[in-house]
Amino acid sequence: MCIRDRPYVYTHWETFYAEEGGLPNDHIFALTADGDRLWVGTEDGLALYENGKWRSWREKDGLPWRVVSAIAVSKKTGDVWVGLFGGGLARFSGGRFDHYNQFNSGLVNDVVYGVAVLDDAVWVATTAGMSALDTVTGEWEIYTEKNAPMEEIWCYNVDAGDGKVYAAVWGGGILEWDAKTRRWNAHRDPDREMEIDLYRDDGLIHIITTSASYVDQVLWASTYFGLSRYDGRHWRGWMDHDSGLSSNFINFSRGRSGTSCYNATDLGLAVLSDFATDTWVSYRRDTEEAATWTAHVSVGNEERRAVATDLSLPNHFVIAVELQGNDVWIGTGHGLARGVGKGFFEGLSKVDAVVREEAGQ
Repeated sequence: MCIRDRPYVYTHWETFYAEEGGLPNDHIFALTADGDRLWVGTEDGLALYENGKWRSWREKDGLPWRVVSAIAVSKKTGDVWVGLFGGGLARFSGGRFDHYNQFNSGLVNDVVYGVAVLDDAVWVATTAGMSALDTVTGEWEIYTEKNAPMEEIWCYNVDAGDGKVYAAVWGGGILEWDAKTRRWNAHRDPDREMEIDLYRDDGLIHIITTSASYVDQVLWASTYFGLSRYDGRHWRGWMDHDSGLSSNFINFSRGRSGTSCYNATDLGLAVLSDFATDTWVSYRRDTEEAATWTAHVSVGNEERRAVATDLSLPNHFVIAVELQGNDVWIGTGHGLARGVGKGFFEGLSKVDAVVREEAGQ
């Protein structure tokens, strides 16, 4: 018998579907928390969840384009910046939409994958490079392979913080922009495009990156071949064979802190609960016939416990994940769910219970 540290496990979940009258569509592309509000980007419109009620905007309501692929909120102005997949960029402010595209602005391409706000600048990741809008002067800057270290120009995601911008470039790793020096720095996999990590923790785990999440001076980078963490000096990488990752195929990652990261994979939600102890909680349907998801708690790749949950989403291909206070939101191609956190704490906490090694005790 022993006293163990355990991670927090979300056992109670709420689900949301378009047929219930809230979401404009069940295919979720983007989730962004704004205090107590949650903005949701779907295949057919923008939605807002606030105080238990939904509002939505489609093209008939002034939304310039139906497919919402990215959302960012300016902490300074409260403006909501909406990335449109094939339709450019929109600013939602004062109840109206302003539309920017490659014909009326400095937006390099209308296929937008990511949006981030850094001070007065709005950064936009597109399929043909990056664009940055100075919202004070109205001036645009464009970054492609001509003026940035882009081996590829397909920018899949962008995040910002502490005076820096991090762009996830498909096939090009992570590009870091320093607003003070106005210089780029490239983070790439020393093994290049190999599907194995020849030398562990020697850099970014793979150059096919899907998202960047910067929090507490730590960069989390998701790829289609695993997860990477960079603290400014050291890299650490995880693949499904040596961790609690359900799959190496990560669509998006959101760091809660420098020691915890939530990962949207094609086989569910994989949470690195505590970096120091390599403790994971992975949520997934164990079989296609399973009615609910199970939370699998592991240290490294050694499973310690399976916990039943009431999460009943019909598909575990998770596209988006967002954190809101103690809660976690996940978006899939077949609905949205919120894991309700009660007494959530960062990292691990001592449990005042005796845990027997034998199952069921």
